[in-house]
Order: sequence, then structure tokens, then C-alpha cells
Amino acid sequence: CFPDLVGVTFFRLHQSAEEEPHILLECDNGVLEALHKHLKLYKIRRKVNIAPCLDLSLWAVLPREGAGDIASSLTQCADQALVLTPDPRTEVMGWRLITKKGANLSEIIPGSHTGNTEDYHRHRYKQGIPEGVKDLPPGVALPLESNLAYMNGVSFTKGCYIGQELTARTHHVGVIRKRLLPVRLSAPLPRDSTPEGAEILTQAGKSAGKFRAGRGELGIALLRLANANEPLSLNLAGGKVKLTASIPQWWPKNSGK
Repeated sequence: CFPDLVGVTFFRLHQSAEEEPHILLECDNGVLEALHKHLKLYKIRRKVNIAPCLDLSLWAVLPREGAGDIASSLTQCADQALVLTPDPRTEVMGWRLITKKGANLSEIIPGSHTGNTEDYHRHRYKQGIPEGVKDLPPGVALPLESNLAYMNGVSFTKGCYIGQELTARTHHVGVIRKRLLPVRLSAPLPRDSTPEGAEILTQAGKSAGKFRAGRGELGIALLRLANANEPLSLNLAGGKVKLTASIPQWWPKNSGK
């Protein structure tokens, strides 16, 4: 279990038609205040209460290797969790669990081990999963290049949203030349000087993309798919670091194009 995470998931909390509808929105903690103000702009005289849930804790539940079927043990304790659901992005991210602050995780999930947020981020970078405004900077990250269509993050049957026309046209044409890919570096990068947006070069010195974010020797980068299998290097002020990209196994088949 990993605490204090960020994401972009909606959870519907009411159980019946008679109950007042409640929707819980999981978001990046770094933009909580800005999102709160933004949502209130669209309240427009409606009897809707929008408020941060500071009394809740969000957890990612990831199975250990050889742990067997995690779903059965989670289902048994579902009545002790406010929200317990498979991560909507992909199976490799396990489950999302929301509890009251201070809840005893060992009682909710017997035999569980509480990890740290650093381990969680390393896991998702290894899988090529972007999360939050650092990995998906507003005004810079495009939905299809960020693989959101693979993670239940884009609908092509309902809308509307800013950029919908371009996103739909690109999807139906089927040509996406750049995508966020998991990358492994030949040497760990210092955490305090992670070169976000640093240029990635081919052996010939041509631009292949940009480094987005990472932890240690793992990260994600926006790369041209035509260069993804080539030897690459990250261009730093003090020199170059070799970099290897890969296609995630959880992607749909024939999607690495």
C-alpha cells in the first residue's frame, strides 16, 4: 500500500436513487486549490457543495510478486473502506483505496505492507504511467501522445472538452508520431536536478524527444516512435546519459505505432 497519491479519477459515492448524489474527484494535491476555484466557477446558482476532503487518505494497493489473487482479499474488507476499486487506468496499477485519515491498513488488508510514495512512483514510471501535472503539464501534454486513450482517460463518444476536435481527428486518422514511453537511464539522475524537458538525442545527434520526469534511473519521456528502438542519450549540462526506451506490455496489441 502506498499513501498520499495523486490522480484524476471520479468516484460516485451514493448507493441509491433516494440518496443525495456525491461524487469524489481524485486530483493532484499540487493543484487542489486551483481546481477547487475552477469548479466553483461552474456552480452557477446550483445547490452544489464543492469542498476538499481533507479527512480522507488515498492509497494505491499493488500486489507483491507471487502474492496470488489480490482481488479476493480486498473484496473481503470492502466494507471497511470508503472506496475500493480497481485502478481505472490499467491492471498493472492494482487498486485504489480511500479511507478515513489514520485508518489501520493492516486491519483493512490483512498481511499488507505499507510502502513509501517513492516506491509507488518508481513502479508507475517503470510501467510508463503518467500522473499529475508534473508528468502531464497543462497546455503542453496532448491526450493521445500521453496514452490517455489506453487508460480510460479519453472518450470518443461524449464530450465536449477543449481540444476535442483535434483529439478525435488524430484518433480516427490513426497517426500518432510521438508518445510517452518508459525509459531507463544508464545512471541515476540527482533528484534535485531532474532535467524535466531536457532534449533526448539519437546517435546522429538529432532530436528524438524530451525527458518528462522520473525517479533515479527510471522515468518517462515523450519520444518519436520512429526513434524509440535506437540508442538514445539524454542531453545534460554536464554531458550525456545513455537512455533506453521500451513499449509497455499493458498497451493494446499493435499500438506501438
